[in-house]
Amino acid sequence: MATTREVTLLTRAGCASCVVAADVLRRVCSEFSLEVTCIDVDEHASVDPELRAEYGDRLPVILLDGREHGYWEVDEERLRDDLRK
Repeated sequence: MATTREVTLLTRAGCASCVVAADVLRRVCSEFSLEVTCIDVDEHASVDPELRAEYGDRLPVILLDGREHGYWEVDEERLRDDLRK
């Protein structure tokens, strides 16, 4: 039984590194027919303030299946390897 992987990018408006990470993630995830979910931690703070408290100083943060996979930059080869598992 195949498992659907979930890739989430935690971002903030005006974050240039977040834009770069989103582009890289979309490109890598397209190889696996996956969509990237982007969550702005500041906008989401009204629903989940802990998200911003936990990750807000390390943006962008990449989550794979709800777990932190990396931050600041996308490690493309590691992500590809983990998506193949």
